[in-house]
Amino acid sequence: MASLVIPSSGNHGQTGMEKDQITMVMVPFPVQGHFNQFLHLSRLVSSYHIPIHYVGFNTEISQVKARLHGWDLATATNYIHFQEFPTPSSYMAPAPPDCSNNSSKTISKLIASVLDAFFTLREPVSAFIKKLSSTSPRVIVIYDSMMASTVQDKLAKKLFLLSGAHIPDGLPTLRSTFTPEFIEFMRLQHSCNKFSSGNLYDTCKVLEGPYLETLAKFSRLLGIRKQWAVGPFNPVTISGENDSKVRHKCLEWLDKQVQNSVILVSFGTTGYLSMEQIKELAIGLEKSKQKFIWVVRDLLSGGEGEVRIPEGYEERVKERRIIVKDWAPQLEILAHSSIGGFMSHCGWNSCMESITMGVPIATWPMRFDQPKNAVFVTEVLKIGVSREALGCP
Repeated sequence: MASLVIPSSGNHGQTGMEKDQITMVMVPFPVQGHFNQFLHLSRLVSSYHIPIHYVGFNTEISQVKARLHGWDLATATNYIHFQEFPTPSSYMAPAPPDCSNNSSKTISKLIASVLDAFFTLREPVSAFIKKLSSTSPRVIVIYDSMMASTVQDKLAKKLFLLSGAHIPDGLPTLRSTFTPEFIEFMRLQHSCNKFSSGNLYDTCKVLEGPYLETLAKFSRLLGIRKQWAVGPFNPVTISGENDSKVRHKCLEWLDKQVQNSVILVSFGTTGYLSMEQIKELAIGLEKSKQKFIWVVRDLLSGGEGEVRIPEGYEERVKERRIIVKDWAPQLEILAHSSIGGFMSHCGWNSCMESITMGVPIATWPMRFDQPKNAVFVTEVLKIGVSREALGCP
């Protein structure tokens, strides 16, 4: 989610803006999935030769650069500029132990760490926008809707909300999927969107036309005049091997596999499983006799900060698997012709990447927007199945 502020320096007209008069600032929420989304959006905007200032913590920006996939940052370096701020020590702390799927205390601690760091961004971001608006004819600030309080200072002429729209009936409730701390945090951000005059959504009418029409009617009742479905942000085609990068080992392995023969198993950067769940998943993948890529890097569990694959497991399945213990280029994997399915936590980025690459999803949602996204995938689009339907506990 994000919003947009247009600070004005001097007496500039509201019409006839030329692209060389515009400078944009991107302010994503400081977690990996939101960083990726905003960098993809920066790519789209920069294709119009509009300069982008992408802001965030230095450690997170380094990570998002390293994990960029699907396009080459070098092709946009003349227009995308990174403004880095020091990362608070609280945000650099390791994740707490016992990250089981149902550990509400653990998730609350993780969220508290992110939110504590979040509040330190308001002053430096505000100062940066003020400085930029004093020298640029027109500054447009696109910010995550969960960053409203960061950019709420009196700079705004207009604001726009950027989010994912996916609202079918029969969805899990907010309180069943978000912690009380996060609900309160979202309430605070909503209260700061006082200048909002329109909504942007990381989706498209092909996927959610009826829901966007319903949302437009509802928005007008709230006095919101405009909305745009501008997604997907991620590239929808992968141009092939990038000569400036070394291909990931899993892509080399996929080149040797038969079309639609491999399943990707990945649960994003917030998908924590218990050791028992990891063990059962490992057994299920082994018994399936199915070729697979399993990304396990972020599945912290067992109280030791690392995933413990059952002893001897990797040797037993070595002929038909790749187990990735570091980061993997998910978009490029999904775009590969050998991939025939995706077991996913159903974060919206993962859903959009899988949908745009034409890969069906086996849903394993955990928290936040994921249960709603899973219902959308299985019950509305009907391009996937739930893990319950597959007989998983």
